[in-house]
Amino acid sequence: MVDGVTLPAPRDGSPAVPRLADIAAQAQVSEATASRVLNGRPGVAHSTRQRVLAALDLLGYERPTRLRRRSAGLIGLVTPELTNPIFPAFAQVVEQALAGYGYTPVLCTQIPGGATEDELVEQLEERGVNGIVFLSGLHADTTADPRRYARLTERGVPFVLINGYNERIRAPFVSPDDRSAVRMAVRHLADLGHRRIGLAVGPDRYVPSRRKAEGFADALAEILGTPRDQAEQHVRRTLFSVEGGHAAAGSLLEQGCTGLVCGSDLMALGAVRAARERGLDVPADLSVVGFDDSQLVAFTDPPLTTVRQPVHAMATAAVGALLEEIAHQTVQRTEFVFQPELVVRGSTAQWVPGG
Repeated sequence: MVDGVTLPAPRDGSPAVPRLADIAAQAQVSEATASRVLNGRPGVAHSTRQRVLAALDLLGYERPTRLRRRSAGLIGLVTPELTNPIFPAFAQVVEQALAGYGYTPVLCTQIPGGATEDELVEQLEERGVNGIVFLSGLHADTTADPRRYARLTERGVPFVLINGYNERIRAPFVSPDDRSAVRMAVRHLADLGHRRIGLAVGPDRYVPSRRKAEGFADALAEILGTPRDQAEQHVRRTLFSVEGGHAAAGSLLEQGCTGLVCGSDLMALGAVRAARERGLDVPADLSVVGFDDSQLVAFTDPPLTTVRQPVHAMATAAVGALLEEIAHQTVQRTEFVFQPELVVRGSTAQWVPGG
């Protein structure tokens, strides 16, 4: 006990050490404020209280019993397989945001040969979830039947959809501006002197891929004066994976492209590998731009220039929209579009013809 505050024991089982100052410093609050939270006293803003509780978690302490509150309910989070690091990044922010409102997230991951999205939704409904967040699900596939979401609405299950707008689904959508993302990547490469620029992107049936391809054609026409039919010749549609990026880059390199825009960071890493297999240097011989700004791409060789998805803002907005749906408040059932950001690192450089 320090100044009347009984500190919780560390989760690793080691003896409790009075560290009120550490908790306050981690939460960026005064020791007096930390003390009020730990003793369950009123007069502290909700956001401040959450920072102190988060500090306890980060420092490895168990929360005192009096601070453990009952869950407000369950929220399902349906994601694709987690091999692409952008999906765990989204999941983490969604779960943190839900926890801040007292909800318990239930993560459902689709894997090859595993449960389908419809089966996962059925399981979540059996658990009595209050709502569902869909991340890059069937709503993004233009060949999928959107009526599954109408049936979900009819059953009274609120939901929100991230990445992949479909005008036939009446729900809140949260998306990055895919067209703008590709446009800023093309502008960056053109400013570096590149004139033969290619796009490696996912299958056309997915809304984000289609929008990226549209943005690419618009950007080439606007920035380089390339006719749209010629722009299509520099687009390769493949898998959103290292292997997909590798295959697409090989084909685009054969066409003489010196700059590549990729639909994901994993694809960009595949493009780098394809260049090196041909004895080319990145970025001296080939400049590569990714998409997502996954957590580790700043530490690749070379550090990857990429277009950053505003993950935190998008995930937080999605949770906010879902909670409004759950509370039966008026929510715009439309698409909320967030602007991405170009992050320049070491995989792009000035193009010197014959250099």
